Amino acid sequence: MNRKAVVIGSGVAGMASAIRLRMHGFEVHVVEANAYPGGKLSEFTVDGFRFDAGPSLFTLPELVNELFTLAGKDPRHYFNYKRLDVTCHYFFEDGTQLIAYADPKKLTEEIETKTGVPAQRIMDYLRQSAEIYSSASEIFLENSLHRWKTWLNLRIVKALSKLHRLGIFQTMHQRNVAWLQHEKLVQLFDRYATYNGSNPFRAPGILTSIPHLEFNKGAYLPDGGMYSITKALHQLAVDLGVHFSFNKIVTEIKVENGRATGVMIGSVPMATDIVICNMDVYYAFRKLMPAQRAPERTLKQERSSSALIFYWGIRNSFPQLDLHNIFFSSNYEREFRAIFQERTIDDDPTVYINITSKYESGDAPTGCENWFVMINVPANTGQDWSRLISIARTDILKKLNRHLSVDLEKMIVTETVLDPLSIDSKTHSYQGSLYGTSSNSKFSAFLRHPNFSQHVKDLYFCGGSVHPGGGIPLALFSAKIVSSLVAEQNPGLTV
Repeated sequence: MNRKAVVIGSGVAGMASAIRLRMHGFEVHVVEANAYPGGKLSEFTVDGFRFDAGPSLFTLPELVNELFTLAGKDPRHYFNYKRLDVTCHYFFEDGTQLIAYADPKKLTEEIETKTGVPAQRIMDYLRQSAEIYSSASEIFLENSLHRWKTWLNLRIVKALSKLHRLGIFQTMHQRNVAWLQHEKLVQLFDRYATYNGSNPFRAPGILTSIPHLEFNKGAYLPDGGMYSITKALHQLAVDLGVHFSFNKIVTEIKVENGRATGVMIGSVPMATDIVICNMDVYYAFRKLMPAQRAPERTLKQERSSSALIFYWGIRNSFPQLDLHNIFFSSNYEREFRAIFQERTIDDDPTVYINITSKYESGDAPTGCENWFVMINVPANTGQDWSRLISIARTDILKKLNRHLSVDLEKMIVTETVLDPLSIDSKTHSYQGSLYGTSSNSKFSAFLRHPNFSQHVKDLYFCGGSVHPGGGIPLALFSAKIVSSLVAEQNPGLTV
């Protein structure tokens, strides 16, 4: 008889874990509280405008392709994507505009023309970003940090020999200042700390590896938008025989004699051989296992930033904008101080706009655009969000009107808002933090919760709140680590 696995939550990591466990020969049942799969990677349509509700940047598509190849399927039969020729349009307060071309020659020429920074300096920066990623991924992304076996691996030992070059002992901002020597470029590359909800003025310099994914490896857009990733993974899982239960809430992880034996779905028990939890680890312990020993030090860590998102249907088109657009604040350090120390929103926030209708004409009515307008905000600790949202909306409109020379308010025909409170309630992300805990410490990678329980056998964790972190690529890495751990503990599995 096949062994059984229950996966709590159908986020990207949950579905990837289900696929991998199915290929190991498990009977897999995914239990999802929402009516749809994907977790944060969801979508909605209103008044003819389609919006990707969550992640908007697609990098490392090979991590998705790998799941189809593992299952013996052609990924192109499930979903396709295009590599972007332009990764982002950047707008600075003094009127400077930079287009981040995917082509390295065009990119460096653009930066040299607009800032005077030699092209070679940018090439050197991106080269060292690639080198850091190569070493860091070996240590921090592809393996569990919480087992001695990892540290005895010869490849890991070799990677560790380069640790002094990874920027562990500098902040991201300090490293960018040293390398780039230009205020605008420092701000541009500091922003990559937000990719895991952190503060570049405190986060370790190893995060300068993140630009490598976008500038060297490439940024992509799936046909049909980001939610196509969710639909493809869900369909693959179903085709492999994974069972999904939607609108079902797991109320307890059953633990008997030190091992996970099943879950309670409402008041109905479901027995299983292993449990994989894709739920925020904070809620997993507080709500599903309140009687079990909790990793208090981990659960009390500083949370990552959250987001305030306005989904605007715009009755106009803007040729100066592309898929990804950033309007920088005039004082980045002040903005991050407001988020992480003052727990509020600066009156001049950096604004990100994602417009998929630039590439997917069906995402907005003719002559219109679907704007996903986001700013970074603190996790919810009891702020007056109604007041903060109202003020932030006014500040965002002022900023965009100034840059684009328009009265944007008159062009908004539909509006939906997502804030830390609704992020928490819709995705069970504690305090609405997007990435679990922040990376504002050189030890943060080691303080994330491991992908396995240290006290309960046959209980595993995946997703953005545990190792190695948040975002689609890291969520997929977490599923891969879980799969390896399960295989190691269960000799003789199918794969």
